[in-house]
Amino acid sequence: MKLVAVTSCPTGIAHTYMAAEALEQAAIAAGHEIQVETQGAAGAEALNPTDIAEADAVIFAADVDVRDKDRFAGKPLVSGPVKRGINNADAMVAEAVALAEAAPAAKPEAGSVAPMTAAAPKLGPGAKLRLWLMTGVSYMLPFVAAGGILIALAFLIGGAEINQVVYGGEFEGVTYEAIANPTDILAQAGFAGVLMYLGATAFSMLVPILAGYIAFGMADRMGIAPGVVGGLVAVAIGAGFLGGLVAGLLAGAVVMALKLIKPGQALQGIMRIVVIPLVGVFVVGFIMLVVVGQPIAAAQSWLTDWLAGLSGANAILLGLLLGAMMGFDLGGPVNKVAYLFGVGALASGDLTIMAAVMAAGMVPPLGLALASVVRPKLFTPGERQAGKAAWLLGASFITEGAIPFAAADPLRVIPSTMIGGAVAGAVSMAFEATLRAPHGGIWVIGLIGNWGGFLVALLAGTAATCLAVIALKTVARSETAAEADEHVLAI
Repeated sequence: MKLVAVTSCPTGIAHTYMAAEALEQAAIAAGHEIQVETQGAAGAEALNPTDIAEADAVIFAADVDVRDKDRFAGKPLVSGPVKRGINNADAMVAEAVALAEAAPAAKPEAGSVAPMTAAAPKLGPGAKLRLWLMTGVSYMLPFVAAGGILIALAFLIGGAEINQVVYGGEFEGVTYEAIANPTDILAQAGFAGVLMYLGATAFSMLVPILAGYIAFGMADRMGIAPGVVGGLVAVAIGAGFLGGLVAGLLAGAVVMALKLIKPGQALQGIMRIVVIPLVGVFVVGFIMLVVVGQPIAAAQSWLTDWLAGLSGANAILLGLLLGAMMGFDLGGPVNKVAYLFGVGALASGDLTIMAAVMAAGMVPPLGLALASVVRPKLFTPGERQAGKAAWLLGASFITEGAIPFAAADPLRVIPSTMIGGAVAGAVSMAFEATLRAPHGGIWVIGLIGNWGGFLVALLAGTAATCLAVIALKTVARSETAAEADEHVLAI
């Protein structure tokens, strides 16, 4: 069989390429040819149209909306989350082959369009919602990383008052006038001022981009304009991330409804270019501004005040919960919810939650790497090799470095990473460590407040993961040995 596949995930860093490698290995092992397009952070090198035309079946292992799906019209399709592509690549390949044998795909000349002979499997409401939200998150994350790190560098170079220097306000009894003309920032606030302005500009786009690309995931390109405008309105009225989520879903729903209207052939172009964007922007903007915006803004304000009021045991419990979430699915949706909660708190001025989230996210690869060194006989040669890379991945806050271990032994590895993440998050909150950057791992240690406490949290979480996974694997190994002894005695 000739197969083609597309893999993608919200961050486009690890899962995307791990799924591609797993599918390639599974297909080759089964005696088939496969070409994989990775729609990752580095962009996508599109599949050759000839390969698509000649393919017997298509595989999607994606947590975000696959771009240009129309290319695969008419092909038998197996679709699933990117983690299934990593953990169950053999099954996905087998399903694709079975579909191709049951309904052979037409093989027209390259460049022609195949008739629709097989449809993508229908997703449930929950799966659709997750796909739409992850699409928005995937397009937002580059703004988070670039903007957050630029702002953090601005504070590092220009001091804690740099925000007031650029945008005006009072700091430690000194009142600063806002710099009215951005072209004067370099002269009046220096290089740190430029970093602050650029980082703040990128950060200001988080909610509009999130809303726009949630709508894009639902309604394709026509959803972008209403979604972005809805997100801008959410920012203007103080509705924050919650407003962005609502605006994106609302924009997608409005545009999907408008696309159901089928005018005559002569009016279809006007509908796409003028009517749908115009009506969509007005309806979404009006509803956000007049109907739902204020209640959402009130909820966002309450959440911000609640975070600011956390202290003592409550803060530690929050760190415990977020840390466990970071260690649960290792870069998946639950992990992303905790991470975005930290980013939202960072944008609201709470720096402790982001520190706890990053410490917890670094722990799973580091703890498993340490365990593979301390008790190497508990791990396969492949896992020990993955452990060498996990040191760097964990230190760089790439939680996905733990996936090779979790894929091989999820029942023992995932509880261990959750324990370690929870310990790291709780200890970080207890020490009130802070972080001004949304990413970076040890490479942004200069931007960590109370870095000693952060380091203690990191070491404690790493040790907890290491000890937990060693204990669970040792127990499992002992049980297996006991079962083998009983089997020998029975014989």
